[in-house]
This record gives sequence, C-alpha cells and structure tokens, in this order.
Amino acid sequence: MICVLPQLFLGNASDMAELGCLQEAGVTHVLTVDTEEPQNLGTLKTKFVHALDDASTDLLSCLDECIAFVNEVLATGKAAVLIHCHAGVSRSAAVVTAYLMKTLQLTFPDAYAKLQATKPDVSMNEAFVSQLQLYEAMGCNVDVTSSLYKHYRLQKVMEKYPELQNLPREVFAVDPTSTCQTSQSQEVLYRCRKCRRALFRSSSILNHAYASGPVAFAHKRLSTQMMLQMESVAKCTSYFIEPVRWMEPALLGVLDGQIQCPKCRWKLGSFNWYGEQCSCARWVTPAFQIHKNRVDEILPVQIPGLQKGKT
Repeated sequence: MICVLPQLFLGNASDMAELGCLQEAGVTHVLTVDTEEPQNLGTLKTKFVHALDDASTDLLSCLDECIAFVNEVLATGKAAVLIHCHAGVSRSAAVVTAYLMKTLQLTFPDAYAKLQATKPDVSMNEAFVSQLQLYEAMGCNVDVTSSLYKHYRLQKVMEKYPELQNLPREVFAVDPTSTCQTSQSQEVLYRCRKCRRALFRSSSILNHAYASGPVAFAHKRLSTQMMLQMESVAKCTSYFIEPVRWMEPALLGVLDGQIQCPKCRWKLGSFNWYGEQCSCARWVTPAFQIHKNRVDEILPVQIPGLQKGKT
C-alpha cells in the first residue's frame, strides 16, 4: 500500500487481509476496482466497481463517480481512502491517475508520471490509457452528450455486442417525432427532403476531425489527438450521426447497409459498424452517414418576447 497524496492510498488485494495495517494508516474507506468485492472488512466503508483488466472494460464511464466517492471521503479531513484492484498496477492506477488529473488539474502524461514516480511498477493497459486521454479531452468530466463520448460508446457497443443483437436502448438517440422531443425548439432539426419526416437533431451529429489528401486515407482510426483537432465539417458532404431509434430495425444483427427514411423509404445514406470514409478522407468508426443533399436543415424559430416553455 502506497500513499499517493495525504489520506489517499493505492494498493492491491493482499492489503485487504491486513486490516490492522489499514487501521494504523487511518484508512476508513475502500474503493475496489476489481472482479470480486472484498469481504469481512469490518467497519470500513466500501464502494465496489466491477472491472476486468482488459480492453473490453469501460472504466471511463465510472471515473466521475469514483472521484466523487474519494472527494466525499477526503472532504471530512478525518478519513482516508484506499483505492485498489488485484495487483494495484492497472485498474486502480487508472482511477488514481484520473483523480490526480481532475483534482490537481494535471494533463494525463503529468498525472501518470507523478503516480509512476511514487509507485514505479504502475503499468495500466493501453485501453485505459486511451480512456484517460479521452477523459482529458473532455475536460476531466464524463460528458455523455459530447461527440467524443458518443464515438467511444458506440465502439464499446461493438466490442460488447459483436452480433449486434439486443443493443441497449441508450445507444439510440430519441426519435425527434416522439412527444418528449417536440418541445426542443432550440436545436436544429433535419428532415427528409422528399417527405419532410423529422429524422434527427443537431445534437446527434458526431463531428470528426477534417482531413484531406491521400495521406488521410491511410489512417483508419481516429486517435484522441485527432479528435482534439476537430475542425469545421463544412467541406464534408455527409453528416455522421449517432443511430436514432427509428433506425433500430435496420441495424440489429447487420454490419452494414442502407439508411432509408422510415416514412417514404428514400435512401438517405448508409451505415457500417466497421467504419466508412467521409468525403473529406477521414475514416469514421462506426459510421452512420446521412448525405447532406438528402435532408433539409430546419433552424429553430426565435420569437422575440416569447418565454421558453410558453406557447
């Protein structure tokens, strides 16, 4: 067990067998990031996050709740917390690194280097490194509405559901024709150019870094650095969006195909879970591509003096 900051410790599963040592160090709370929750911890207060130490694990989505748990403990000034996994070098190290990034306002490289200087055997897997880089890109806040997070979430869905069956409902954006969406007048709405059926809103567009030239076609995956360099997609001839609920029947169990208007069946674009190239030459994975010349952009109407929420 290593002291990373005052009242914050990083350890491994064997530390759980030494309750006396934990009490001597003043540890009152334990955050376990592992596949099994430790038992018989006496009066210690615990939080458990189920996580494997492999590329399939979505640790990113748990970071804010883990950090909130630690902050709540340390805010009292009278308690201490131990963060641990099985070996104390990857899963728990990733959570501690995220904590250093957010609370000390450090970049990922600086936070990771600081932790390794304290505990040299720390070596998190590459997937966690990528997730922490994404966490940094989102300002150390898991913003589920950002394009960065939505791209990440879709990639995780591909890993978890390789047969693309029984996809979780949260993967799909709400259909703009549903009752709960009709009042969101501040977003740009996109309609089928042929039958005028509402298809998606501007919040569903997943921006990507603009690319050009033959060199761009050599890169099949977006790195975090590329995502940080997002530019205008005005030169792109298609919108890449998150899947919308009306697409669900066409997407389940199918790797690629056409996207058609749910009302008039006009071809709007195409989808491919393994990615497609945009006209700007950037490779987008997964890709749900709507051609701009197939939809009309409906701007929100601003009526002076009309208060939001009133009709």
